[in-house]
Amino acid sequence: MAGASSGLGYAVAESLLKEGCHVAVCSRDSERIEAAATSLAVLGPVTPITCDVTNEEQIVEAFARISEVFSGKLNVLVTNAGGPASGFIDDFDSSDWRQALELNLMSTINLARHALPLVRAAGDPPDSHGRIIMITSVSAKQPVPNLYLSNTARAGVQGFCKSLSEELGPTGITVNTVLPGYTVTERLMHLAEATNKQSGRSIEDIYAGWAEDTAVKRLGKPEEFASAVAYIASRQAAYITGLAFPVDGGRVKSLM
Repeated sequence: MAGASSGLGYAVAESLLKEGCHVAVCSRDSERIEAAATSLAVLGPVTPITCDVTNEEQIVEAFARISEVFSGKLNVLVTNAGGPASGFIDDFDSSDWRQALELNLMSTINLARHALPLVRAAGDPPDSHGRIIMITSVSAKQPVPNLYLSNTARAGVQGFCKSLSEELGPTGITVNTVLPGYTVTERLMHLAEATNKQSGRSIEDIYAGWAEDTAVKRLGKPEEFASAVAYIASRQAAYITGLAFPVDGGRVKSLM
């Protein structure tokens, strides 16, 4: 479970532990991931790993450690990374675009590439349970006006997911993306603060507007998102692949 020191990543790790999984959690901040692992360990076995997902060498080292802990097999990979800065076209230079793609697109690709030998091993009989789940954003389906960087990178993840799901489908390994909507996390507070600076609207008004955009007229809870990820990770979800799965309270308005 990448990006698991807080927010949605932490919630997903918590949900998987409740389902009886042994979970390896990672973050680039060693102190934060150790603290998160200590907190999560009351629910089950947790292995903390320090890894910056924008650094391919660290990704390779992380999977070497995971291979040791899990005897060469990994049933479920969940990719995740924090979102890039908000803003409009004139707010970013080329380095900002490259950093965003490294953070949200290339990290996903590299995590999947280097996890595949372990996931393929778990997908073989008699275990036959391999899942790759990519946490992205509803911006992949319905772009958010001031999230140019995220809109672009997340759409790329969806293209990668669909391609990989086709290739791995015959092996029984499923590949899906899960798209959180406006969910109450530290990331959402940062987006609200940035929107406040850009627009002058109050934080309360911004939150209310986001809630109004949903069908259920409220913001999401991390545990609600995590439950959806846990289902897609389960054996019961073996016939679901190549899907962009919004967990957004009905914010996305498209028919498909």
